[in-house]
Amino acid sequence: MTVRRPFRPGSPAGPRHRPWPLCRHCCGLALDLGSARTRAWIAGHGMVLDVPTVTFPGAGAVYPVQRGAIVDVPGTARMLDRLLSHRLPRLTRPLVVVTAPVLDGPAYRARARAAVEVLRPRAVLTVPTARAIALAAGADLSLPLLVVDIGAHLTEVVLLVDGLVFDARRTALGTTDLADATDRADADATAEISEAISTMITSMLRQDRTSLTAEALSRGALLAGGGALRPDLTHRLVGGTHTPLRTVPTPHTAAIRGAAKMLRAVHAHPSARDTCPPGPGPLFR
Repeated sequence: MTVRRPFRPGSPAGPRHRPWPLCRHCCGLALDLGSARTRAWIAGHGMVLDVPTVTFPGAGAVYPVQRGAIVDVPGTARMLDRLLSHRLPRLTRPLVVVTAPVLDGPAYRARARAAVEVLRPRAVLTVPTARAIALAAGADLSLPLLVVDIGAHLTEVVLLVDGLVFDARRTALGTTDLADATDRADADATAEISEAISTMITSMLRQDRTSLTAEALSRGALLAGGGALRPDLTHRLVGGTHTPLRTVPTPHTAAIRGAAKMLRAVHAHPSARDTCPPGPGPLFR
């Protein structure tokens, strides 16, 4: 439920005013801290950031997230403070949902929470990037689903069962390995990423003592990340995996859109209970 300020004739905001969450003390924020780009979504405003993941502590640029890992927590905090503190409503403590690579586990989550503390969050929830992608795609999570996420520095292949991570593989390869290369080197890098993904899927099939991986593959893998925008790469993947691929609409922003979708329903999340002051209705529509 949301509330709108009454429209007054002559008001410059007029009917274009965007609604704030009902509880103004619990602004909602979704974050996707990628190795190459940082994206943020604020409740009532939509996506407000899609910028390079970089900070400037001195004369040079520092990249605090590398190959899917937060390597510089203070640098990440400085970046978030610079980019987001002035965008959040005053005197609010945001409820934050952060996407997280599946296989970085507790270490990534702890570092992400430490960095986000600069925004004075009321609570921080983390969601596996693969699940966020599935939510953005509107996938049926009651069925086994294979998600292939080709990011800038990292590629993950994740099997979701009932919306939870059942199996996962990763490789430290991504779209930046395709950049600034000659035609021949670019083709070699494309082949390397495609072969790595095919190998991960084959490994999952061989080690799965159930039929879940095969069942997910029979319906086609869900493809997301910046790599999904590369026709040369997707063409190789179809031939290498021998399975249909379903590319998520606007695949490079799927993770942040999925995190935002979770944020809108966060009032029902068990981990978020009692994180908001009492109010007459749910946080988000």
